[in-house]
Amino acid sequence: MDRRDTGQTLPLMGAGTEFLVREVEALPDDALREPCALPGWTRAHLVAHLARNAEALTRLATWARTGVETPMYPDREARAAEIESSSKAPVDALRRELRSTARDLDAALAALDDTTWQTTVRSALGRPLPATEVPWMRIREVWLHAVDLDAGAVLDDIPSEVVDALLDDATAMLSARDGCPSAVLAPTDREQRWQLGEPDGPVAVSGPAAAVVGWLIGRTDGADLTATGAPLPTPPPWL
Repeated sequence: MDRRDTGQTLPLMGAGTEFLVREVEALPDDALREPCALPGWTRAHLVAHLARNAEALTRLATWARTGVETPMYPDREARAAEIESSSKAPVDALRRELRSTARDLDAALAALDDTTWQTTVRSALGRPLPATEVPWMRIREVWLHAVDLDAGAVLDDIPSEVVDALLDDATAMLSARDGCPSAVLAPTDREQRWQLGEPDGPVAVSGPAAAVVGWLIGRTDGADLTATGAPLPTPPPWL
């Protein structure tokens, strides 16, 4: 999947949103106040984060359309405070916001044309990117956080093309970091191989692609993977 090809990414973004909303809607109200798979967060925190993320990405789409700079968030502290405050909302309000902010993002992206899709905006970390990457940014959020909700969705539920794009994304990002270990990632259900860190390292990591990406981005400990040549390394934090 080309993460800048909106013909590919927009349908996967929509499918991920539908999948996520179904997971949230199926939860009893009390379950939203219980912990999710992310340390220190309840499921309500996660739903609040997803709603605020949709708003932040809508700001990027608005920036691309109007040319007026509208960053995703004022700063990390404001983002964290907004999520914490939103997580305390009644569960019905959380569910409504999850749906309504996703619809607003859809509408903001639909308003872009061939020219405005190419506008350079910035991620929350300040990385410049074309607006065509905004759907990919949302794909990562909705599919991975549907699993992080810890309500029954698993990594194997993520579409194969999203798994492969996550491997592309994470290996490139992590390999640029100081201290990144070297390993060849060789999923048993893919012909493609991914390089983590510097080439010619001693380790080859194999297992299903979804399990490889789960370990790579810190969702699992890699117990279901096989490392040959050396012990399974520990990748740096991803996002």
